Amino acid sequence: MKKKTLLFACFATCFCSFAAAQAGAKSGTTDLSQLKPSAFVMPVFSEIVLVPYPDGFEAAYEHAQGANYIHEMVPKGETVDRWSQMFTTTGKQGLSSMANLTPEILLARFADGFKRACPETFSARGIGPAKISGHDAFVAWASCGTVNTAGYAHSESTLFLAIKGTQDYYTMQWAERGPASSQPLVYDDAKWGDRLKKLTAVRTCHRVPGEPAPYPSCVDKK
Repeated sequence: MKKKTLLFACFATCFCSFAAAQAGAKSGTTDLSQLKPSAFVMPVFSEIVLVPYPDGFEAAYEHAQGANYIHEMVPKGETVDRWSQMFTTTGKQGLSSMANLTPEILLARFADGFKRACPETFSARGIGPAKISGHDAFVAWASCGTVNTAGYAHSESTLFLAIKGTQDYYTMQWAERGPASSQPLVYDDAKWGDRLKKLTAVRTCHRVPGEPAPYPSCVDKK
């Protein structure tokens, strides 16, 4: 089964693999297009996750299996197997109980996955720590100048946000594919800085027992 992004390779070498979760996908995301056009909301284990909806993107894939959750968006007209950009949200249930695991360490392991995939054209940058809804978080960028993960050679870069929730870990990634490069790519402050603002606009809320969609305790929270 093809890996759709380098993220899958990273997870395979960290704590989990979502590759097996690609079969039997089921929908469950609550669409808030009529209530909050700029965002959509989803329950992911112990928290509600509110994610900005990138302009021109649409939901393409969602699946929950055991302790793993994944949701992917791509530009309209593209697919999860052939895309120019992808916005991915993941959840790993119970991972926050690992006392020695920080968001920075988690993203360093993701970056190691990139490096193994393209040792000659690998580049990365630690953006720094952040606070998301009171939770510790970290932002980083990793890139392969040339990699082959979809049957053709291309570059692939991802801006990562890792959030250590009360019980669970959440990640958001904004990935981009482009022409293959024989040299490591350079972080573009203008392009990725704009995406960073949207990525860090994510917020989480504690789930209210019995509260139905569209989860007004989170959506209406100022």
